[in-house]
Amino acid sequence: MRFRELKKHKKQKVSQEEKTIPYATTPDRIKAFITDMFMIYTPILYIITYVFMNGKDDFQSSQLAPFIGVTLYGIVYAILLAKLGQTPGKKAYNIKVVDQKTHQNISFFRALLRFIVFLFSATIVFGLIVSFFRKDNLTLHDIVAKTVVVEVKDSV
Repeated sequence: MRFRELKKHKKQKVSQEEKTIPYATTPDRIKAFITDMFMIYTPILYIITYVFMNGKDDFQSSQLAPFIGVTLYGIVYAILLAKLGQTPGKKAYNIKVVDQKTHQNISFFRALLRFIVFLFSATIVFGLIVSFFRKDNLTLHDIVAKTVVVEVKDSV
């Protein structure tokens, strides 16, 4: 076969694989993230502020309290992704984080790595913008952790 024919055949094969995987849309991913912030992160911050500290003034003057809050959120997030493949926000919008090749749930450490890279990519913003230039909507943290966010069919 000629090179052009091989390249065309390879593109057709990849296109057929991409069509079978229902990738989650960017708006659904954003809405799921916002839902998770309200359902997981806000209660953690509330408990740290009003149970372990003497209120918002102590929380705002502390450098350790926000770090503890983000760390606890990351651990809860990683546990949920490892066990269920979904957080409450992702479940609400019928999306799931799975391994890029096997489409199975990822391990706790991979989910934690994904969260840490998410913090970095959200800080530089470039890591999140990457998804707008890709057909599969992968962000920097998805690429590094070799994960993909897919739509899940309703089981109701």
